[in-house]
Amino acid sequence: MADNMVEQTHGDDIAEMYRRARKAFEQVEFWPQEKVDEMVMAAGWEWQKEEGAKRLARLAVDESGGIGVYEDKVHKIQAKTRGTMRDLTGQKTCGLIREDKEKGLRIYAKPIGVVADVVPCTNPESTVCCIGLSLLKTRNAMIVSPHPRTQGSSYLTVEHGRKALAKIGAPLDLLQCIKNTSPEKTRELMQHCDFAVATGGAALVRVVYEAGKPAHTVGSGNVVSIIDETADLKATAAKIVKSKTANNSASCSSENAVAIEASVYDDMLEALKAEGGYLCNTVEREKLRSYMWPDGKHLNRDIVAKPVHYIADHAGIDLPEATRFLMVVGQKAGPEDRFSGEKISLVLTVWQWTDFSEMIERMKEMHRFSGAGHSASIHSQRDERRIELAIKANVGRVNCNMPHAAANSGSWFNGQPTTDSLGCGTWAGNMTSDNLNWRHFLNYTWLSDPIEEHIPGDEELFGDYLQKWGRD
Repeated sequence: MADNMVEQTHGDDIAEMYRRARKAFEQVEFWPQEKVDEMVMAAGWEWQKEEGAKRLARLAVDESGGIGVYEDKVHKIQAKTRGTMRDLTGQKTCGLIREDKEKGLRIYAKPIGVVADVVPCTNPESTVCCIGLSLLKTRNAMIVSPHPRTQGSSYLTVEHGRKALAKIGAPLDLLQCIKNTSPEKTRELMQHCDFAVATGGAALVRVVYEAGKPAHTVGSGNVVSIIDETADLKATAAKIVKSKTANNSASCSSENAVAIEASVYDDMLEALKAEGGYLCNTVEREKLRSYMWPDGKHLNRDIVAKPVHYIADHAGIDLPEATRFLMVVGQKAGPEDRFSGEKISLVLTVWQWTDFSEMIERMKEMHRFSGAGHSASIHSQRDERRIELAIKANVGRVNCNMPHAAANSGSWFNGQPTTDSLGCGTWAGNMTSDNLNWRHFLNYTWLSDPIEEHIPGDEELFGDYLQKWGRD
């Protein structure tokens, strides 16, 4: 344990962890905003430090068996922490947060209590930072349930947070983590806690809701990036490849496919090849499919966020040395073509279209198979197409002319809230389609005083209808 760390001593007794967390929560439940903000800044400062970020990133890559890229993880931990701090700065989360004198209303923010935070192996450190800062800002306690493959890095991230709390005299047990995780402990934790937030796919969503506690869950990604003839093809290819190759495509927001307008299809493929893409032929596509889905249905978890040459070697494909990612031509949207779904790897499916509206419908079919509610991307100068995509696509986010993974969960160049947990709405069985942030961890009490009575008449309520249709 690093110098000045305040190690936990609960021994993974879930009931005892909850008791400690609840006691810590009760100590800060009525803290004023300035004291809460100092606590948040302390944790944020500690989590964004380069030395700590490097240690967490190194451990996350090593213990996961090579998921992601060390340098990208260092950057992500720091950027997510600082981005979350940007979003939290100046926000009111304590006491009276809003008043409407005309309606006689005063709204008071209230914390939830003890929140179970179920963390994935793809982002075992930055997820703790994002959710942890949001929960501290809202005066909640957090108990982390790490993924079995990356429990050490999640645990160490929490230890860094506890170090920050100790420095300012805040209750240490606002932040805790299971040390030796198991599915049974995760279920027990969710049953004890007052609320849960779980970052993972459909299987995890079912487990969380089976616990019977209120919860925020997320969904899997399957980002299709639509490119039309008005896009700057060279710049678009650079953006997509920057996004696709970041952290070896560990992010659910990485582009899983590109859908290219027929008139620029060949030129766009050449632009992607110039950025390091390799288009598999029919034989190579089948080799890759067999390796990625050995049983024809379930993705081989060994390929997740691995280097492209690792994937190609295991699939039996010879690649040029400079290859950065693989491309395959899409055949059919849905389970008959697994390449139309999420791949969490350096494999990009390529589609061609002539009718924009038809391509949206094809994308929706892909999302019914994989990635419902998550996100979509478009590279176009035609705003009417951006709007059509936003209206018709059943997704929580549409990002325009940007590297999708860098933009989707918050960045310095767009306004999406910073997070590592992306709600996918009722399309994916989630409570919200928002980027999960501090707003999702508060209760509210509405204090209502009497106002002058006003009972609206028929004309005020039904005037336009009555004028057109009459009273019959």
